[in-house]
Amino acid sequence: MAFAAGAAGAPEGRDPGAWVELAVPGAGAELRARLIWLAGQARADIAAALALAPAPAERLEALRGELAARGLDGFVVPLADEHQGEFIAPRAQRLAWLTGFAGSAGLAVVLADKAAIFVDGRYTLQVRDQVNVDIFEPLHVTENPPQEWIAANLPDGARLGYDSWLHTREAVERLRGACEKADAKFTPVDGNPIDAVWADQPPPPLGPAAPHEIGHAGVAAAAKRQSIAGALAKAGAEAAVFSAPDSIAWLLNLRGGDVPNTPIALAYGIIDRDGDVELFMDPRKLTPALRRAFGNDGVRVAPPDEFGPALDALGRKQKRVLADRRSAPAWILDRLEESGATLVAGNDPCTLPKACKNAVELAGARAAHVRDGAALCRFLAWLAVTAPGGGVDEMSAAARLFEFRVGGEHFRGVSFETISGAGPNGAIVHYRVDAASNRKLTPGDVYLVDSGAQYLDGTTDVTRTVLIDGAAPPDGARENFTRVLKGHIALAAARFPIGTSGGQLDTLARAALWDAGLDFDHGTGHGVGSYLGVHEGPARIAKRGADVPLKPGMILSDEPGYYKTGAYGIRIENLVVVREAATREPKAERDLYEFETLTLAPIDRALIEPELMTAEEIAWLDAYHARVRETLTPLVDETTAKWLAEATAALD
Repeated sequence: MAFAAGAAGAPEGRDPGAWVELAVPGAGAELRARLIWLAGQARADIAAALALAPAPAERLEALRGELAARGLDGFVVPLADEHQGEFIAPRAQRLAWLTGFAGSAGLAVVLADKAAIFVDGRYTLQVRDQVNVDIFEPLHVTENPPQEWIAANLPDGARLGYDSWLHTREAVERLRGACEKADAKFTPVDGNPIDAVWADQPPPPLGPAAPHEIGHAGVAAAAKRQSIAGALAKAGAEAAVFSAPDSIAWLLNLRGGDVPNTPIALAYGIIDRDGDVELFMDPRKLTPALRRAFGNDGVRVAPPDEFGPALDALGRKQKRVLADRRSAPAWILDRLEESGATLVAGNDPCTLPKACKNAVELAGARAAHVRDGAALCRFLAWLAVTAPGGGVDEMSAAARLFEFRVGGEHFRGVSFETISGAGPNGAIVHYRVDAASNRKLTPGDVYLVDSGAQYLDGTTDVTRTVLIDGAAPPDGARENFTRVLKGHIALAAARFPIGTSGGQLDTLARAALWDAGLDFDHGTGHGVGSYLGVHEGPARIAKRGADVPLKPGMILSDEPGYYKTGAYGIRIENLVVVREAATREPKAERDLYEFETLTLAPIDRALIEPELMTAEEIAWLDAYHARVRETLTPLVDETTAKWLAEATAALD
């Protein structure tokens, strides 16, 4: 498909040639280039928007002036867009514009005489570097929750405003409770006040939306629509509203380029019990191929400004409507109720079937991981030779890894911004290197690289922790790496009864660390999409909030870790897929599931203490390494193949 200058695919305010030049020969080259461009430019767009804006104090005062004009005493600013997505377009980076904070999670509360910004433990250092703490008080979201701060600081009778597009119903209810404790009101606004004072706010994204072909999707969109319609009937609903673009992408077999790292098109949808869908999306995004795919068969495309009236129509007809209160913007639920619709409790009906990959998607995931593994091995072989000489830093390493991936078949960009952390930077769980923090890799460093890619046939996410040769690692690093590896193997090798949830398996990945009085503060595993989000629900492996039973076809990460502040970080991450157990014990009373490992890349033997491992663990590692070697050797150059043979040799 081609995008001429001025077409919907071209970023507004930029020369379309800036990204068209990235195109490579082959099918879908322009779309490929567009998505790669988005992945690389997102942070630059945010930085540019911040640089063009007034100084931070002026931004805050401009917002306070707008609030006063509206009769508001304060406003809540979450890091969120109108779809509650993980990756958001530059236009939705309101928290970054107001405060300067560029982390992936946060919330600010602005009052007439004070303001606070709330972040989690990943960002307690970063927030002080990026935010003017003289005007925004930095607080830990768990130790000092926003609800408590609001209840303690909001004056009696005050009106605290919020944008109901940017909060779920559950979030609104929590914050409303805090306002009630202060005898104040939590008030929805008509139009976000930050948008009114952000003069250089980027325009809404207009990335091209294209069909996700049946050869990768596996199931036709019409069949998916009928399946969801059947689920609605069982739930007693006459319609469902979708606000999550990844659900719409899965349901209608489309992919887009509106946000970095995840190939989605920002849109809303309504499906009825007949399986007919109204898709509310800027029609300029539709490529000719997607228009042909939709045809006249049950999918009607309407501009976004018709979404509200369509919700009103459901209310006038007194329809029973399913809308997920945990993920949908509160605005949608409010509009439905105000118009007379009856809300049906339930989750987004696309979430579970999307997570359970079909046979075609699983075949694609396996193929994508083979190609990705070959690229990662070329990188690790290059790193092993180059880094000990001191010529590699965190930024150049991440760039080199991207170069190894970019030429791969079906490559469409990164699935998230690479975490490239050497020594103490590796101990920052969600570290993002920049010019100020960039560190050279030196002998004896423990280097952590967490990266992933988007391919037409699958999404990858892999972490490897390696020792830079030439000096001994820090004290305790080998023992702690081995304990992390033991936890990784325990989870990867687990067999578990049908109905088991990720929360029930989480302990397996932590037990070896717990034995030494150690632990890690992130989840052990998250779901992964099929050329969609690198983080996908509903299942996860974690201490809390992981009660969804695991089902065949679910792809999850297995990523225990350990982080020694100021010294190093360790994480070993493979993606695994749930499947029926390959063997069954003769006296077994229950059917079992197990994991198939998808990721293929060596685990650094130089950081392993074999005496800490059992014979069974060593056998698992040797078998895994043999599979990596046999699968990838034919796909790599001679130099990489020699390195790979050594990296995957049996553990002594």
